[in-house]
Amino acid sequence: MIDHVLGRPSVQFRKIQVFAVVSFWSLYLLRGNKNGPPLLRNLSARLSKQLSAWQTLVITLLWLYISRNFAKIVGLGSPEPLANLYTRSYFRATWITTALDAGFWTAMKIRTKWLRDLASMVFTCYYLIAAEQADEKVRKVRGLLTVDHLRVSWHKSTTPYLSFVTRAMRPKLTRYPPRAIRIPRPGGSSYKDPVNAWLYFDGPLAALKNHTNVVLDVPGGGFVAMNPRHHEDKLLGWAAKLELPVLSLDYRKAPEHPYPYALNECFDVYRSLIASQGRCIGLSGSTMPRVVVTGDSAGGNIATGMVLLILENNENQRHSNQEPLPSPEGLILIYPSLDMNIGNWMSDEQMALIQDRRTQTRNKNVLRRKSEDYYKLTPDTPHPSDDEDKPLSPPVIPKDDSIVTVDDKSLPPLKPPTDAELEMISKPTLANQSTTLASSKPRLLKTRLAMSSMISYFNDRILTPEMMRAMIILYVGPHARPDFSTDYILSPLLAPESLLFKFPKTCFLTGERDPLVDDTVIFAGRLRQAKHNLFVQRKELGLLKSKDTFDEKEHVEVTLIPGISHGFLQFVSVFPEGWNHIFRCARWIDEIFEEREGRTNTSDSMNDERIVGHPFHHQYQHDRHHRRMPTESSGDEDHPLEMSTMSNVKVNDDVDDEVNYFTHERRQAASSSRPMRNGKGRGKMRKGGGEDGHPREKSMVSLASEEDILGRRMKELAGGLIGMSHDGAQTP
Repeated sequence: MIDHVLGRPSVQFRKIQVFAVVSFWSLYLLRGNKNGPPLLRNLSARLSKQLSAWQTLVITLLWLYISRNFAKIVGLGSPEPLANLYTRSYFRATWITTALDAGFWTAMKIRTKWLRDLASMVFTCYYLIAAEQADEKVRKVRGLLTVDHLRVSWHKSTTPYLSFVTRAMRPKLTRYPPRAIRIPRPGGSSYKDPVNAWLYFDGPLAALKNHTNVVLDVPGGGFVAMNPRHHEDKLLGWAAKLELPVLSLDYRKAPEHPYPYALNECFDVYRSLIASQGRCIGLSGSTMPRVVVTGDSAGGNIATGMVLLILENNENQRHSNQEPLPSPEGLILIYPSLDMNIGNWMSDEQMALIQDRRTQTRNKNVLRRKSEDYYKLTPDTPHPSDDEDKPLSPPVIPKDDSIVTVDDKSLPPLKPPTDAELEMISKPTLANQSTTLASSKPRLLKTRLAMSSMISYFNDRILTPEMMRAMIILYVGPHARPDFSTDYILSPLLAPESLLFKFPKTCFLTGERDPLVDDTVIFAGRLRQAKHNLFVQRKELGLLKSKDTFDEKEHVEVTLIPGISHGFLQFVSVFPEGWNHIFRCARWIDEIFEEREGRTNTSDSMNDERIVGHPFHHQYQHDRHHRRMPTESSGDEDHPLEMSTMSNVKVNDDVDDEVNYFTHERRQAASSSRPMRNGKGRGKMRKGGGEDGHPREKSMVSLASEEDILGRRMKELAGGLIGMSHDGAQTP
């Protein structure tokens, strides 16, 4: 209380206050009278004869408990905002994850590792009982997050004790452990160091040559934490269910490697897969592999950005008469983060996508929740019916015999009213009184404001606006200044329709109470709209039959799970329903591969006709028969497995060119009405060329001018998140 009186709350001052109180009463018990002060000695002497020491202890603790919960007993307690937000099973799971976060954050400053791991579990057990204190602990920590807090929270599943519990609760899925591998960069890349990844495949490495389908997973982690080992429930489940190789990327994280380093890594891995025809991960290399890309949370952002880069690369290659980079067969997005521009309100265009009559059934709960945001503030106000949200029809003029339509020219000139007529008009008639009375009655209030899901679920137990703010600042870095309103590689929600209609089939899986649910429904709506517009154009040109109908599920499939929020695939050990959603995604992947498999014969014949006579025909035939380097398992080794192609492999020129990730044309496509400003800190094309003679783009992680005042401001924000002081020193 004293620190509040002084107007400067401080953890250090509270520590001193606690020590002072404990020291005072300890000294009094040691030196003072055992029956207390003079006024209480007689009462204490009598009670000591009636009550034992145990009874006195129990009565004291009971009295403290009653006094602490007195407001709840008499009905004066504060309302519970999460009472009906989640399902029972999901709320129980978040209760456990909140206790874990509170326990691990409490013990994170202990330097000895074995003691820190043990103390984390002890504190977690305490916070499981003291759930309200766990909520308060987590709330305060999230108000002043650093990258260390995020990593401690999200890396806890690989700590010894928790990892043991997780493995014990996980069913036996695969016989073979995951294998660490390194994937070489493709020719023409701006980077030379290989990309780390983990290969989940339930079989020996020699069996990889029998596969041509690959799942490329980009795991989430807020751009700053987590690797594939923190997503093993999902990855092992897919590897067992699909019996296919699942390649999960351990891309480098911010703030050490800010945007767009991780995106470039993932794009380079895809190019290496295509250029080597899968030899870089152990496939035979005889045929082009078919790839389905998956991503969850922040990984969904990177996966979608990677697909956009592939489509942009194909546009550039097509203009230069080079072979385009094959697009993925499908895209699976699990509660993705697709918009870095966190806003409070939804625009009319975004609401139109959600309210589309073709998706009303799927989005009805999302729409109802947005309307409840307003009416929760006015619980005593009558609510309008659902019919009032429909557009109003033109007013109908009642038919009245007293109304006669005449020609204006036939009317005599108007005369000013007489005094008698004015007196008659001013008298309150029965009709006027009824109108006045009706207007004084309570009316139904209605608002057209639609709050974004990030603000609507600001008190979410998994993902809060403070966490999103911290992750975006750390991911972008202190020196870059992207335009959040046009940069659709950073915010794929802004992608132009000219790229969206080329997207592969995309499946979405998100909880209805997720703060990122708007990203899912809006991006799915834009994809569906782009695909539908293309269908209509093809039909008008006579490329389709007149009886053909547009099937949304051939292009976009969305599943919104009621009553749950973010990250439910991360803690399936305490949320068993998550296994159903893991296998749902596996079914989507299997269906995409089966659909493409049915078109293989037709596609192969068309590709052969196109490749024969192509200037790169002989080179293409040469690439198809490269030998693969022998590989061996690394499941039980400390060092990751190196998988690479022969050194004399020549990569096609169509994948050698470095993609210009941030071109002026792309920004104009995103916003044709708003001119793009070339801000400092953005990458520029080098005057010279790379080793292969091609022009190469300067890395986007190059630093901005130190004289840039906005750059210094972002540096201060990011410095606080990563634990750096203003002078660059590490804070304790």
